[in-house]
Amino acid sequence: MSEAIKSNLLAIVGAIVGGVAGYFIFFWLASQGFYGMIIPGGLLGIGAGFAKSRSLAIAIVCGIAALVLGLFCEWKFEPFAADDSFSYLLVHFYELKPITLLMIAAGAAIGFWGPFRHRPSEIK
Repeated sequence: MSEAIKSNLLAIVGAIVGGVAGYFIFFWLASQGFYGMIIPGGLLGIGAGFAKSRSLAIAIVCGIAALVLGLFCEWKFEPFAADDSFSYLLVHFYELKPITLLMIAAGAAIGFWGPFRHRPSEIK
């Protein structure tokens, strides 16, 4: 197995472990009265960043996965009263509170940046 494939697989495994940990930590903190919507996507990116993957595709996939995980956690935490389906949240995400949208976006940015920071610089 080549080194690139191995590091990409490690990044994916790290993302899964970080995302699962972020999901459970978010709900544990919520049960304590804290709102940390940045945590699920952020830990997904941090977990993926432990592997030194140089793939831009891994970074993009992790960023999208962090965004979806943040929306999923918000849906599980506080679904809309009009319709509690996940598809309704996806269509009406813009109706979420601005702080929620900012935290989900920050988690998605960390989800992207975690594995992306290992890419080589193009400028020498």
